[in-house]
Amino acid sequence: MINKVEICGVNTAKLPILTNEQKIKLFERIKQGDAAAREEFINGNLRLVLSVIQRFNNRGENIDDLFQVGCIGLIKSIDNFDLKHQVKFSTYAVPMIIGEVRRYLRDYNSIRVSRSLRDIAYKALQAKERFVNDNAREPSMEEIAKELNISKQELVFALDAISDPISLFELVYHDGTDNVFVMDQLCDDKNTDNVWLENIALNEAMKSLTSREKHILNLRFFQGRTQMEVADEIGISQAQVSRLEKSALAQMRKNM
Repeated sequence: MINKVEICGVNTAKLPILTNEQKIKLFERIKQGDAAAREEFINGNLRLVLSVIQRFNNRGENIDDLFQVGCIGLIKSIDNFDLKHQVKFSTYAVPMIIGEVRRYLRDYNSIRVSRSLRDIAYKALQAKERFVNDNAREPSMEEIAKELNISKQELVFALDAISDPISLFELVYHDGTDNVFVMDQLCDDKNTDNVWLENIALNEAMKSLTSREKHILNLRFFQGRTQMEVADEIGISQAQVSRLEKSALAQMRKNM
């Protein structure tokens, strides 16, 4: 869907491209209330919206919806941009468009987040936008927390709560031949070579035990029974269970 030519009735193959000088002149006219210049400026930056929404093309969202939301972010960028910051419009607009798309995805996320955490997170995003608009740089976590009068830990927890989940098969790197997915960068502590070797050694060691010893170890360590419960089940004393258990474990340690 991301490769479709017409999105929301707009032929993306014929979108105009504005030079930086053209953007500056149009923006000066926009500040004077020129509606035609505003329309031309929006159309000249729709390719920016397209480039941003491509980052979200693996979430199964309708591309037309994402494009419309991205356009809202673009318009907000135009309304808040100031030439005195001496930065390119695209540098300012891209984070605004990304933020708008992420807010849309969070609002329609199937994962439920408490209203209080969501409110803190949204206030933090708004504070970040104001800070970027006033200072032409990204704020630190400490600066946002101070603005909201909350602790840094509370801020981080709220932002983490509304973070978008990603697929293990999301592509993070591609060089034309090899693909690297998120799952390739995760460590599996439960299925390492050492664990497999230990399981093999354990199975081999248990082969040297009698059927009664195997049964006792199975009840004790795989089913979580107490020695008294094992004694009642197989009809011997708890002391005998203890002796058989210790003997079996010692034999297994010797074989391993």
